[in-house]
Amino acid sequence: MAKSGTAYAQLVQKGDEIKTMEEVDQVLEFMIEVEKLKGVLRKSQPVGLDRYENSAEHSWHVCLGALMLYPYANEPVDINRVIRMLLIHDLGEIDAGDVIIYSSETVKQKGDEEAGVERLLKMLPETSNDDYLSLWKEFEAGETADSKFAKAVDRIPALLQNIHHDGKGWKENNITKEMVFGLNSQRISAGGQPIWSAMEKKLKKAVEDGLF
Repeated sequence: MAKSGTAYAQLVQKGDEIKTMEEVDQVLEFMIEVEKLKGVLRKSQPVGLDRYENSAEHSWHVCLGALMLYPYANEPVDINRVIRMLLIHDLGEIDAGDVIIYSSETVKQKGDEEAGVERLLKMLPETSNDDYLSLWKEFEAGETADSKFAKAVDRIPALLQNIHHDGKGWKENNITKEMVFGLNSQRISAGGQPIWSAMEKKLKKAVEDGLF
Protein backbone atom coordinates (compact mmCIF):
# COMPACT_ATOMS: atom_id res chain seq x y z
CA MET A 1 0.00 0.00 0.00
CA ALA A 2 1.37 3.41 -0.95
CA LYS A 3 2.33 5.64 1.94
CA SER A 4 2.76 9.38 1.57
CA GLY A 5 2.65 12.60 3.56
CA THR A 6 5.21 14.52 5.58
CA ALA A 7 3.84 13.40 8.97
CA TYR A 8 3.99 9.75 7.98
CA ALA A 9 7.53 10.11 6.58
CA GLN A 10 8.67 11.63 9.86
CA LEU A 11 7.19 8.71 11.79
CA VAL A 12 9.01 6.20 9.63
CA GLN A 13 12.26 8.08 10.05
CA LYS A 14 11.83 7.88 13.82
CA GLY A 15 11.08 4.18 13.65
CA ASP A 16 7.74 4.74 15.39
CA GLU A 17 5.40 3.24 12.79
CA ILE A 18 4.44 0.15 14.81
CA LYS A 19 3.97 2.11 18.03
CA THR A 20 1.83 4.66 16.20
CA MET A 21 -0.42 1.98 14.72
CA GLU A 22 -0.88 0.49 18.19
CA GLU A 23 -1.86 3.90 19.56
CA VAL A 24 -4.35 4.41 16.73
CA ASP A 25 -5.85 1.01 17.56
CA GLN A 26 -6.22 2.14 21.18
CA VAL A 27 -8.11 5.24 20.08
CA LEU A 28 -10.37 3.18 17.81
CA GLU A 29 -11.24 0.82 20.68
CA PHE A 30 -11.97 3.87 22.83
CA MET A 31 -14.30 5.18 20.10
CA ILE A 32 -16.19 1.89 20.14
CA GLU A 33 -16.53 1.91 23.93
CA VAL A 34 -17.81 5.48 24.19
CA GLU A 35 -20.64 4.64 21.77
CA LYS A 36 -22.32 3.40 24.96
CA LEU A 37 -22.93 7.02 25.98
CA LYS A 38 -25.66 7.09 23.32
CA GLY A 39 -27.58 4.58 25.43
CA VAL A 40 -27.53 6.60 28.66
CA LEU A 41 -30.89 8.36 28.97
CA ARG A 42 -31.30 11.67 30.74
CA LYS A 43 -34.41 13.09 32.45
CA SER A 44 -35.47 15.61 29.84
CA GLN A 45 -36.69 15.44 26.25
CA PRO A 46 -35.18 17.16 23.21
CA VAL A 47 -37.30 20.10 22.06
CA GLY A 48 -39.98 18.88 19.65
CA LEU A 49 -39.34 15.17 20.26
CA ASP A 50 -41.41 12.72 22.30
CA ARG A 51 -38.47 10.77 23.73
CA TYR A 52 -35.76 11.26 26.32
CA GLU A 53 -32.39 12.72 25.43
CA ASN A 54 -29.25 10.62 25.69
CA SER A 55 -26.01 11.85 27.20
CA ALA A 56 -24.10 11.82 23.90
CA GLU A 57 -26.65 14.21 22.39
CA HIS A 58 -26.30 16.40 25.44
CA SER A 59 -22.51 16.53 25.02
CA TRP A 60 -22.88 17.71 21.42
CA HIS A 61 -25.52 20.25 22.41
CA VAL A 62 -23.49 21.89 25.16
CA CYS A 63 -20.39 22.06 22.94
CA LEU A 64 -22.31 23.92 20.27
CA GLY A 65 -23.87 26.16 22.91
CA ALA A 66 -20.46 26.95 24.38
CA LEU A 67 -19.13 27.85 20.93
CA MET A 68 -21.95 30.37 20.46
CA LEU A 69 -22.06 31.75 24.02
CA TYR A 70 -18.42 32.15 24.99
CA PRO A 71 -18.34 35.88 24.04
CA TYR A 72 -20.72 36.38 27.01
CA ALA A 73 -18.54 34.66 29.62
CA ASN A 74 -17.61 36.68 32.70
CA GLU A 75 -13.91 36.22 31.98
CA PRO A 76 -11.92 35.42 28.82
CA VAL A 77 -12.02 31.67 28.18
CA ASP A 78 -10.11 29.27 25.94
CA ILE A 79 -13.00 27.90 23.91
CA ASN A 80 -10.93 24.96 22.65
CA ARG A 81 -10.29 23.82 26.23
CA VAL A 82 -13.96 24.40 27.12
CA ILE A 83 -15.16 22.23 24.25
CA ARG A 84 -12.70 19.49 25.16
CA MET A 85 -14.01 19.58 28.74
CA LEU A 86 -17.60 19.35 27.59
CA LEU A 87 -16.91 16.50 25.18
CA ILE A 88 -15.56 14.34 28.01
CA HIS A 89 -17.51 15.66 31.01
CA ASP A 90 -20.23 13.00 30.90
CA LEU A 91 -18.18 9.98 29.77
CA GLY A 92 -18.32 8.55 33.29
CA GLU A 93 -22.07 8.13 32.91
CA ILE A 94 -21.38 5.07 30.76
CA ASP A 95 -20.60 3.28 34.04
CA ALA A 96 -22.45 5.45 36.56
CA GLY A 97 -25.63 6.34 34.66
CA ASP A 98 -27.30 9.75 34.79
CA VAL A 99 -28.66 11.23 38.00
CA ILE A 100 -30.69 14.42 37.93
CA ILE A 101 -28.61 17.33 39.22
CA TYR A 102 -31.08 18.11 42.02
CA SER A 103 -30.87 14.59 43.48
CA SER A 104 -29.28 13.74 46.83
CA GLU A 105 -27.50 10.89 45.04
CA THR A 106 -25.20 13.21 43.09
CA VAL A 107 -22.27 12.91 45.53
CA LYS A 108 -22.07 9.11 45.20
CA GLN A 109 -22.72 9.33 41.50
CA LYS A 110 -19.78 11.69 40.97
CA GLY A 111 -17.48 9.17 42.62
CA ASP A 112 -18.78 6.47 40.30
CA GLU A 113 -18.38 8.81 37.33
CA GLU A 114 -14.75 9.52 38.16
CA ALA A 115 -14.00 5.81 38.31
CA GLY A 116 -15.74 5.38 34.96
CA VAL A 117 -13.80 8.23 33.37
CA GLU A 118 -10.52 6.78 34.63
CA ARG A 119 -11.42 3.36 33.19
CA LEU A 120 -12.23 4.82 29.79
CA LEU A 121 -9.21 7.11 29.55
CA LYS A 122 -6.87 4.24 30.39
CA MET A 123 -7.89 2.84 27.01
CA LEU A 124 -6.10 5.75 25.32
CA PRO A 125 -2.35 6.17 24.72
CA GLU A 126 -0.54 7.39 27.83
CA THR A 127 0.29 10.71 26.19
CA SER A 128 -3.35 11.83 26.28
CA ASN A 129 -4.68 9.92 29.31
CA ASP A 130 -3.49 12.28 32.03
CA ASP A 131 -4.34 15.43 30.08
CA TYR A 132 -7.98 14.45 29.66
CA LEU A 133 -8.37 13.27 33.23
CA SER A 134 -7.01 16.62 34.42
CA LEU A 135 -9.57 18.40 32.24
CA TRP A 136 -12.38 16.29 33.71
CA LYS A 137 -11.26 17.10 37.24
CA GLU A 138 -10.94 20.80 36.39
CA PHE A 139 -14.51 20.79 35.09
CA GLU A 140 -15.82 19.11 38.23
CA ALA A 141 -13.98 21.53 40.53
CA GLY A 142 -15.42 24.52 38.67
CA GLU A 143 -12.78 26.96 39.92
CA THR A 144 -11.13 28.19 36.71
CA ALA A 145 -12.63 30.60 34.18
CA ASP A 146 -12.88 27.81 31.60
CA SER A 147 -14.61 25.38 33.96
CA LYS A 148 -16.99 27.97 35.40
CA PHE A 149 -18.16 28.82 31.91
CA ALA A 150 -18.37 25.15 30.89
CA LYS A 151 -20.47 24.29 33.94
CA ALA A 152 -22.73 27.28 33.24
CA VAL A 153 -23.43 26.16 29.68
CA ASP A 154 -23.92 22.57 30.85
CA ARG A 155 -27.01 23.69 32.79
CA ILE A 156 -28.77 25.40 29.90
CA PRO A 157 -30.11 22.58 27.66
CA ALA A 158 -32.20 20.89 30.37
CA LEU A 159 -33.73 24.24 31.34
CA LEU A 160 -34.69 25.06 27.77
CA GLN A 161 -36.01 21.53 27.21
CA ASN A 162 -38.27 21.74 30.26
CA ILE A 163 -39.52 25.17 29.30
CA HIS A 164 -40.47 23.85 25.85
CA HIS A 165 -42.05 20.64 27.20
CA ASP A 166 -44.47 22.20 29.69
CA GLY A 167 -42.08 21.51 32.57
CA LYS A 168 -42.38 17.75 31.99
CA GLY A 169 -39.03 16.76 33.54
CA TRP A 170 -39.51 19.10 36.50
CA LYS A 171 -42.98 17.74 37.22
CA GLU A 172 -41.98 14.08 36.81
CA ASN A 173 -39.09 14.47 39.25
CA ASN A 174 -40.78 16.81 41.75
CA ILE A 175 -38.39 19.67 41.03
CA THR A 176 -39.55 22.96 42.54
CA LYS A 177 -38.90 26.45 41.23
CA GLU A 178 -36.82 27.12 44.35
CA MET A 179 -34.53 24.22 43.45
CA VAL A 180 -34.20 25.38 39.86
CA PHE A 181 -33.49 29.01 40.69
CA GLY A 182 -31.25 28.17 43.64
CA LEU A 183 -28.88 25.89 41.77
CA ASN A 184 -28.88 27.56 38.38
CA SER A 185 -28.67 31.19 39.44
CA GLN A 186 -25.40 30.45 41.20
CA ARG A 187 -23.88 28.16 38.59
CA ILE A 188 -24.83 30.02 35.43
CA SER A 189 -24.10 33.51 36.74
CA ALA A 190 -20.64 32.31 37.85
CA GLY A 191 -19.81 31.53 34.23
CA GLY A 192 -21.67 34.29 32.44
CA GLN A 193 -23.90 36.90 34.08
CA PRO A 194 -25.49 37.98 30.76
CA ILE A 195 -26.37 34.34 30.11
CA TRP A 196 -28.03 33.99 33.50
CA SER A 197 -29.96 37.25 33.01
CA ALA A 198 -31.46 35.87 29.79
CA MET A 199 -32.21 32.47 31.34
CA GLU A 200 -33.69 34.05 34.48
CA LYS A 201 -36.20 35.92 32.33
CA LYS A 202 -37.25 32.66 30.66
CA LEU A 203 -37.54 30.84 33.99
CA LYS A 204 -39.68 33.59 35.51
CA LYS A 205 -41.99 33.29 32.50
CA ALA A 206 -42.08 29.51 33.13
CA VAL A 207 -43.25 30.19 36.70
CA GLU A 208 -45.96 32.53 35.42
CA ASP A 209 -47.07 29.85 32.95
CA GLY A 210 -47.40 27.24 35.70
CA LEU A 211 -44.63 24.91 34.54
CA PHE A 212 -43.66 23.99 38.12
